Amino acid sequence: MQIEDTSLPGVKILKPRRFGDDRGFFSEVWNRQTLKAQGIDIDFVQDNHSLSRTQGTMRGLHFQSPPHAQDKLVRAGAGTVWDVAVDIRKGSPTYGKWVGVELSAENGLQLLIPKGFLHGFSTLTPDAELLYKCSDVYAPDCDGAVRFDTLGIDWKIDLSTAVLSEKDAKAVPFAEFDSPFVFAG
Repeated sequence: MQIEDTSLPGVKILKPRRFGDDRGFFSEVWNRQTLKAQGIDIDFVQDNHSLSRTQGTMRGLHFQSPPHAQDKLVRAGAGTVWDVAVDIRKGSPTYGKWVGVELSAENGLQLLIPKGFLHGFSTLTPDAELLYKCSDVYAPDCDGAVRFDTLGIDWKIDLSTAVLSEKDAKAVPFAEFDSPFVFAG
């Protein structure tokens, strides 16, 4: 497995090896022992699967606050998404900065998003499926969102026609957001 750092410390792009032939391919997308040897030691406890039927769907920017903050490992099972992580750790040199990666069933890339980062994505194709592992269970009382269009992120879609949930449409702008995360140095 290839692991690439991004411009945000802790956010990594993982590229699992694929073994293919005329039938398709096989890929090992997570192996605790392999990744632990490369410094990634996360105990994932929940798998999520999201389907967005409409191209131009916008989901996020979401987080879960402590004590149920989540590391996430995200990949596309079908279609293509533009996946984004934003640093929200107070005192971080990259606070408010973002990184985006195109994840597709075809490219097989995964994005590792640590605790203390917002996560969101836009769908670049219809019937886009996102699969992600989480290091803590969903806790509604720790669930939060920041308005997706208040950080200058290029979402690769027309935001004036984006398909949104009520939660995402009413999320707090980033300038008014009080992050529960602190940079540990």
